[in-house]
Amino acid sequence: MVKHIVMWCLKEEAHGNSADVNARLIKEKLEALNGRIPGVLSIEVGLDFSRTDSSAEVVLCSEFTDKAALEAYQRHPEHEALKPFIGEATSERRLVDYEC
Repeated sequence: MVKHIVMWCLKEEAHGNSADVNARLIKEKLEALNGRIPGVLSIEVGLDFSRTDSSAEVVLCSEFTDKAALEAYQRHPEHEALKPFIGEATSERRLVDYEC
């Protein structure tokens, strides 16, 4: 199994929305992928409530059957369709991919 963890810090404003609105939209859009892409075991998206200087606004915790499934997810049209929206709203992105 492979875990794919991504954290995003968001711009104060993007797409005419506040960071809070964009965080909720990103959560909805990512969670909508659940059950739609082969090899994806789970997708969980959390929104930060601590609001510290070292916090990110959004975290994605997802699990895949294997590395090939993660690679297929990255190229899947439904995932590709989200990248411009998330990218425009993001000021910083960090990720960790690991096998367990």
